[in-house]
Amino acid sequence: MKILLINPNTSADMTDRMARTAANVLAPDVELVAITATRGMPYIASRAEAVIAGTITLEMIAEHHRGNDAIIIAAFGDPGLIAARELFEVPITAMAESAILTACMLGKRFSILTFSRTLVSWYEDAVALAGLEARCSSIRVPDVSFQSVATVQDELEGELVALAERAVKEDGADVIILAGAPLTGLAERVADRISVPVVDPLSAAVGHAQTLIRLKPRAARAGRFARPGPKPAEGLLPSLADWIEHRPAMGYPIAKSSAARKS
Repeated sequence: MKILLINPNTSADMTDRMARTAANVLAPDVELVAITATRGMPYIASRAEAVIAGTITLEMIAEHHRGNDAIIIAAFGDPGLIAARELFEVPITAMAESAILTACMLGKRFSILTFSRTLVSWYEDAVALAGLEARCSSIRVPDVSFQSVATVQDELEGELVALAERAVKEDGADVIILAGAPLTGLAERVADRISVPVVDPLSAAVGHAQTLIRLKPRAARAGRFARPGPKPAEGLLPSLADWIEHRPAMGYPIAKSSAARKS
């Protein structure tokens, strides 16, 4: 089996970190291929940026989805997820939805911890999209700054652990989600220092992708997620335009730095 991990951020270092984290939860018969967007933002931090990243995500899926058994959108906030499920027939998971659903399997209420206040509104939207606002006890951010997203999980590790315990005691959180692609892998490192289960969103998305592959769901032929019929598309990148028009893809290079991992 083969899973395609799409990082709609332009940081190849972030993709490499996510591929390493994903490798820890891959079954022996599953291969992961990770690709990075070549345009957009180093990391997505607002709803406006998420709209831009969503289009880039659709382009990347159109170009690279063939031959893969599932796809992971590797950005917390899930840019392009609903549109991707409408267009493409392969199972697609994403970090926010997977983390939230996993948290609901571990407790009644969850708190989301992240590293920047600019992310909060977007993450609130992700919770609303999942229909689980009543089970979200809080979205919290440390009251300290950081130097770089590349090192933010190391810089804020202690503050995030302390904030997690506050969310448990003050907000009634049964589960903690460490949200944002730059925090990928931190949950495993700090889990023993937090008094409730901690969810790594990327690991959750990988786990759900593997489950969907083994369940072998049929693609929708009716309802909200049936693939739309062909329509002329002007000015789009060829790979996405071809898919929307139901034509054989001509191909267009939009990804950099691919990496493969097998456990």
